[in-house]
Amino acid sequence: MNFAVQDVAEFGVGSGLSTAELGARLRYEIKREFAPYIGVDWTRSVGQTADFVRADGGDPSSVSFVAGLRLWF
Repeated sequence: MNFAVQDVAEFGVGSGLSTAELGARLRYEIKREFAPYIGVDWTRSVGQTADFVRADGGDPSSVSFVAGLRLWF
């Protein structure tokens, strides 16, 4: 969850709770130091921030798929 103290229209951020995000990752440890992963993230803009997104023609909710590599030195 992300909170903002004040409205900043230039950045499309409203005061109060601005966004909520939920994600999940599936990781496979080949070695403890080397682990590729895939996952999904869901993000939702709320309140004034969602109003700014809608005014710009966007959708306040989005789903992203992610992939990466965790390295430990």
